[in-house]
Formats: sequence, structure tokens, C-alpha cells
Amino acid sequence: MSPDREIILIDGSAFLFRAYHALGSQGGLSTSSGEPTHAVFGVINMLRSLLKECQPEYIAVVMDAKGKTFRHEMYEPYKANRPPMPDDLRSQLEHIKKIIPAMGLPLVSVAGVEADDVIGTLSCQASAAGMHTMIVSSDKDLAQLVNDRVVMVDTMKNSRLDITGVKEKFGVPPSKIVEYLALMGDASDNIPGIPKVGPKTAVKWLHEFGSLDDLVERADEVKGKVGENLRNNLEVLKLSRQLATIKCDVELEMEPVDLTLSEPDVEELRVMYAELEFRSWLKELENENQANPSESITEDNVTAPVYETILDSESLDRWLEKIKSAEIVAVDTETTSVDAHQAGLVGISFAVEAGEAAYLPLAHSYTGVPQQLPFETALQRLKDVLEDDAIAKTGQNLKYDIEVLQYHGIALRGMTHDTMLMSYLLDAGNSRHDMDTLAMKHLGHQTIKFSDVAGSGKNQLTFDQVDLDSATRYAAEDADITLQLHHALCSRMNQSPEIQKLFEEIELPLVDVLAIVESNGVRVDSNMLRSQSAELSAKLGSIESEAHDIAGESFNIASPKQIQEILFEKLELPVISKTSKGQPSTAENVLQELADEHELPRLILEHRGLAKLKSTYTDKLPDLVNPKSGRIHTSYHQAVAATGRLSSSDPNLQNIPIRTEEGRRIREAFVPDPGNTLIAADYSQIELRIMAHLSSDKGLVDAFTKGQDVHRATASEVFEVDPDDVDNEQRRRAKAINFGLIYGMSAFGLAKQLKIEQKEAKKYIEIYFDRYPGVREYMDTTRESARDKGYVQTLFGRRLNLPEINSKNGMRRQYAERTAINAPMQGTAADLIKLAMLSVQHWISSNSPETRMIMQVHDELVLETLAQGSSEVGETIADLMSKVATLDVPLVVDTGFGNNWKIAH
Repeated sequence: MSPDREIILIDGSAFLFRAYHALGSQGGLSTSSGEPTHAVFGVINMLRSLLKECQPEYIAVVMDAKGKTFRHEMYEPYKANRPPMPDDLRSQLEHIKKIIPAMGLPLVSVAGVEADDVIGTLSCQASAAGMHTMIVSSDKDLAQLVNDRVVMVDTMKNSRLDITGVKEKFGVPPSKIVEYLALMGDASDNIPGIPKVGPKTAVKWLHEFGSLDDLVERADEVKGKVGENLRNNLEVLKLSRQLATIKCDVELEMEPVDLTLSEPDVEELRVMYAELEFRSWLKELENENQANPSESITEDNVTAPVYETILDSESLDRWLEKIKSAEIVAVDTETTSVDAHQAGLVGISFAVEAGEAAYLPLAHSYTGVPQQLPFETALQRLKDVLEDDAIAKTGQNLKYDIEVLQYHGIALRGMTHDTMLMSYLLDAGNSRHDMDTLAMKHLGHQTIKFSDVAGSGKNQLTFDQVDLDSATRYAAEDADITLQLHHALCSRMNQSPEIQKLFEEIELPLVDVLAIVESNGVRVDSNMLRSQSAELSAKLGSIESEAHDIAGESFNIASPKQIQEILFEKLELPVISKTSKGQPSTAENVLQELADEHELPRLILEHRGLAKLKSTYTDKLPDLVNPKSGRIHTSYHQAVAATGRLSSSDPNLQNIPIRTEEGRRIREAFVPDPGNTLIAADYSQIELRIMAHLSSDKGLVDAFTKGQDVHRATASEVFEVDPDDVDNEQRRRAKAINFGLIYGMSAFGLAKQLKIEQKEAKKYIEIYFDRYPGVREYMDTTRESARDKGYVQTLFGRRLNLPEINSKNGMRRQYAERTAINAPMQGTAADLIKLAMLSVQHWISSNSPETRMIMQVHDELVLETLAQGSSEVGETIADLMSKVATLDVPLVVDTGFGNNWKIAH
């Protein structure tokens, strides 16, 4: 072997967990069937990037083998603190172990030892043969291997540690790393070390005494409690040293010279990439005779994109013609704010073909900016194209662009697709649906981030301050990638007629309606909210004083640590559960359980609830009033909740409490304009009605068809009394049973909610299913179907993926099973309220322009109309909502009227 050659040894286990946690925290990647793939993608992507950069001759990926190692024999609790590998990572590990050899990379695992020991042995063998070694890892344990022929590289942080680098980072040279680790111990590996000794003390001792052996010999010289800990743990120190030492004489079946990069197995890669839906990598294999594993997926493998900045009339004319003749055009606006109602329009980008896009800057205003086309002139020339129904348009979250453009007198039309919504319908619950995530998932493309062109933190620029070259690269790429995503997602959507129909008939038309609702906004009485804030402040102070009296001392009622000390140390209340750090939990469910026996937890809960109301609503809502409109404009999100429910933010209207008087009072501040009134139209018991339809249970269907009080009817069945003799407590329990069971509640959960014995709760459930056998049959059938398919569907074909339905983890599996029961009902209810919004807005546009839909909350629509004639409007709206679908039971809509939302609801 020639000297000075280099071998790269990759810590594959470190790559695995880094990819799993890094990409998992962003929502993860998964296949269309819900199988997680983010760890596979991350590991392979890191390997590809490394190969492209280094182009090595000798290389190996080293991973831990299954089973225990010699360290477990030496010390049984070794790594005992580590949780088992998550199921969704275990399944991905098998794919990784197939793909790495298929890429042509040697994969090494040796039973009985760890990956570190294999890396240590190979690096020593390489050094003896005159080779250099690059260890790719961030694991501090491996720093002990660094010498004049071995370096450590962390590719994620772009750092390189040689002998000097190790000393600068840890304070000791590589030759002292084992001693340094032995003194400190390692919580992740459960290596004990010396109590209370951290990095500073370890470094100090090694500098002062020279070595661990000398420190042990002179242990009596170390003063204080830490010296006592040292002397009491000398045997532990010896063990810790052995555990921290990497074994460099493992018997291996190969030598460094055997670990060479070979040609990839194209057919195996094709099978794996297709199975895992890595479309960009699959496309590489299809476009070339063989895959080139050193090629980065973030590069365009065919032609470089062509992005143009439109600065003159001739260029704009040319692009207008391209747009008119394009099969479909991707449109994207660039603005000064993420709030469409506060944003200033800075520019617009277009893409007509993959890799062909342009950016039209309109309002960049930095020093030295090139001359741009006049704002109003350019917009006026775009208006005809943007408002032309015949020109098909796509975008990513088009609702935002619609609202921005409408402030400039442009009604965006011809919207045939929205990539965010397409992804959401195809992969609900599996991943995020932002463009960056979708570009990586479907195109294997790393997009330019806003921070790349505008900076970050307090020095971040608004987009109008970004130079035109950078702005064009960013904005034109947005349009280009959106168009490419459009084509990728269309091909999938075309294979699912149900999802296509749901998209075309509900989700896409709803974009325009939501834009109208958001733009309408809702008026709030800021003075009333400020008055409520003052009242809440006084009440919070009173609660705090009462809590201090009960505790017998002052404490911070908002501090979990101080609450722990008071409840569990001073008052010695029972510890219900512990945090991940082993501390007594003060979570809401714990305090609720303790509140049954003690007054102080009840007061803490009340304080938390009121403090949240104050900070989230009474303090914040007045600040959210738009200065132009004088109204609050929430933002509704279609692509968040897996069930199809809308969510909202700034403010979140879905979470305003209704069960407490203080929460209900906040709704008093939602008011109409003078001369108007509010109408609240609410579907009655919608999910129970959907359950009756889905299960075809005769008892439930009859109760709803005959207009009976279904909770009273259930109480009559469960408690075996005449419906007229059902008392309020029996009806309350029946209501808990009705809703509890459709949410998959167990006998334990029902007993806890009703504060009864579990045996009694189990009896109630058995009687319920005896009386309503169709419900039990529906639940059993649905669970079985979900296990088989991996998803459930709503009445309208919305697919709700359940990746954990067959999990080996019992808790995750049971949660997925409960979701399988409830999701079709929640999802169908979401579809119905969306259909109601479409129907009501259509009627408003044609018949009652003085009426405005201003909010959608859960199963309720809130509208504002003229006080005169409001009852007729309410009747019409209730009629429209009740007829959006035909079920086996009637859809009933309750309407209310008032000069504030509380009264109307």
C-alpha cells in the first residue's frame, strides 16, 4: 500500500440519529402511504454530499451491530439510560443498511463491540500502514483517536479537529481524552465518573496533576467535597476509564485496503428509491445509464435554470406573451410582511416551464437600485393576465397572493391548483406542506431560504431592501419550484379520483371564500377588552394571595419549580407523575387530579387559565386591530389539521374558551358595526349525527330522525329508565358516554371523567354497545380496515393517514386506533362546514351583499348583517347549511342573533 493515502471512516450510527432528529423535528418526510423516510433521506443525502466533496479511494460506513457489547459484560448498567430505538427509526434502519452497499459503500458492523471500536481499530491499522484517516463524526469519544495521521471532521458544522483542535475544544490533548471522559462520566452512556466533576474540574486536575494515575496517587491533596467524592469513587474511576477507552485491537475480517468504493448497484437503488418515493434520485437513475453517487441532489442535473429580472417594457411584453401561451403559469408575490393585510407588494414572479422563470420588481428601494417599471403602470398591464380565467395558474398558498393583490385592485382568477393544498390532501398528517419541505421531498432540491438573501434576527432586511440579483434568484426560484411541484403532485393526484374531486369541489374553491372572510375581518371593542384585562389582573392577584395563605408562604405561582417545592416537599402531596428529568410533574392533568383532594392545585389551575386568557386575548386582541380597517383579520389555515379542520392564527379564534364565564365574556367584545347584528349558525351535535350515518345504527338513527334529545335517549337506554324520567345527572353521564366513545375513550378514561369506579364505567360501556350494536360494529370494522390500508377516509373521500396503526409500541398503536375511529367523524364534520361556507358565500354574493361571513369556529359560522331583516337571513343560512349533504339523519343548524358574539352564540 502506498503511504499518505487517506481512508474515510464514517460514524454511521451518529449519522443515523442526527438525520432522524434533525429532519424529524421539521415534520419529517414520508411516503404517500405514511411510511417515515426522513432518517433514510438524511443519512443518504449526507453520504452523497460527502462523496461529492471528498471523492475517496478508501471509505467505510461503520455502524453498531445488534446486541450487547463487552462493555455491558464489564458494567451491566452501561447505556441503560438510553430509551429503545423508536419504531419509526428501526424500520428506516433496515432500508439504510440496504441502500449503503447498493451505493457502492462498504458497510461494517461487528458483533460484541461498538462502531467506535471498529473505527479505532481501522484507524490504528491505517496509521501503521502509513495512511491518513479522516473520521467523520461529532462524537467526543472519538477525539481520543486523533493523532498526527488521524483527524475528526463534523460535516454538519464544517469543523475539523486535529491535535491542536482537540486541545482547543476540550482543554486537553487527544492522549488525555480518555482520562477527561473518565473523570466526568457520560450520562448518555451511563458511565458513572466522579460526582460533581464537570469539564472545568477535569481539565484543571489533569493540568495540575499531569495524569489520571498521578491524580489517584495524590487524591488526598484534593480539598473539599469534590475531593471527598474523588476518594470515595476511585474504583468507579477505574471502571469509567475502562468503559471510555476505545478498543483498537478488534479482530476484523477486513483491512483498510479492502474498503474501497465500488460501482453502485443501479437496479437495487432503483427498487429502493421507488419504494421510498425518492423521486429526484430515481429520476437520476432513469436519466443516466448509471447513478453517480458523488453527485449532489441539490444541483440541477440537466440544465441550469434561467431566471430573468424584468426591468423594461419589452421584457414585460415578452413575458406577458409567454404567460398567455403557457399551459399553466406559477405565480408568487414578494412582500414586506407575512401578514397579507399589512404587507406592501414588492414584486411578482412567474414560471412557465421548469427552469424558466422571471421576477418583476416593483418597489425595491435601497440605495443604488436599478430603475424599475412604474408600479401602477406595471400592475395595470398585469391585471388582464392575472384576472383572466382562461389562463391557468398555480401557486403555493395562493390565498396569501389573492389577498395581497386584491389590495391593489387585482382579483386573481384562473387558479386551477395550489401545491400546498395538493400536498395536504395527498399526505395529510405525514409531513409539513411548506415549499422548502416539499421541494426537498419531491424534487430533492434545497431551496434558497429567505434568510440567505435578507439576513436574520434584528438585522434582517425587508424584501424591498434586498438587491435585485439576490431577489430574482430567490423569487424566481419560488415560482420555478412551485411549477415543478405542481407537475409532480398532479401526477399523483390524477391517480386518486376521490382526492381530485375533494380538491376541485371543496379545498380549491374554499381558498377564495377564506380570502373573503379574512378580508371582511371582525370588529372588537378594545375598550371592553382593556376593562376585562384590568378585572383579570385584580382576580389573578386575589387568587395569588389566597394561594400564598394556603401555602403559608409567598411563592411564584407561575413557576413550576416553586410549585413543585410547595406541593410535593412542603405539603407532601402525592407525586402523580414525573417529568423527563425525574422531577414531580406540575402539568395540568396532574393538578386536576390533585385538585380533587386539595384547594391549592385548584387555585393554581384557575390562575393559569385566567393568566392565559389575559395574555392571549384581552391584552393581545386590541393590538391586532388593523389600523386601516379597524377590524381584526385572522388568518385561516387549510393545510394544518390532518382531519381537515381549519385552524386560525393572529388571533387563534378556535381556542377562545366557552366553558368559563371569563372565556365567554371575551366573546362579548366581538361586535358588529352600528346598525348591524351578528348571526351565529352552529351545526347541532354534528359528530354524533355523522356517527349515526356511518354506523347505520338503528337506535341512533331513530333518535335523530325523530328529533329526540340523543343524550336523553342514550341515558334512557343505559340507565334503563323512561326518557321522561331521565334526570340531569343521568343525561350528563350519557353525554360523556356518547362523546367519550366516539373519541375512543376507555373505561378507565370514562371512570376518571365521571368520577366513578372503573367497574361501573365498564358496565356503562357494555350496556351502550348492547343498545347500539351498529356503533361497535362500525368501530371494529374501521380499526381493521385502518390496519390493512394504513388510513381511514371521510364521507367525502378525505384520506387520513395513520402511520402508527400497526406500531409495535402499544401506546402509539392505541392512539392511532382511537384516531381511526374519530378522524372520519371529525374529518366529515370539517368537510360539511367547508361545504356550508361555499354555499353560504355563494348565496351572499348573489343575493345579500350587505351580509358578511366574518368567522368560522369549529362547527359554527358567524356572520354580520343589517339588523333589519336579520331573522330572514338567519333562516336562509340555516336552510343552506342543512342541505349541503344528505345523510341518513337530518343536519340541524341552530342560529342565534345578538349585538355581540356571546349573545348570538
